[in-house]
Amino acid sequence: QVQLVESGGGLVQAGGSLRLSCAASGRTFSSYAMGWFRQAPGKEREFVGGISRSGGSTYYADSVKGRSTISRDNAKNTVYLQMSSLKPEDTAVYSCAARGPGYSYTDVDEYRYWGQGTQVTVSS
Repeated sequence: QVQLVESGGGLVQAGGSLRLSCAASGRTFSSYAMGWFRQAPGKEREFVGGISRSGGSTYYADSVKGRSTISRDNAKNTVYLQMSSLKPEDTAVYSCAARGPGYSYTDVDEYRYWGQGTQVTVSS
């Protein structure tokens, strides 16, 4: 069992930056690939990015590629999402998730544990 708690969301002006954190409980954090997803009102949850268990590989949605960086600190049981050049269309609830023993980073159904999410609002 892994519990995930996100933090770092808030209100930011367009063009600004935020760093989201996702703290995990348990001793097995390093055994999970991790993903970040977001869901805007009235829209489906969408993949933002993912990171392998070691942190050696990262993957990004086209919508955030070049503006976002995912990293993890396995000693601190924490994964991060650094976002810059934020746009109003980035407004959403951002959630982290721990992936099961699959291979896809983009498929919501591959993820076993989810955090509650943190709200990010980008004003124009």
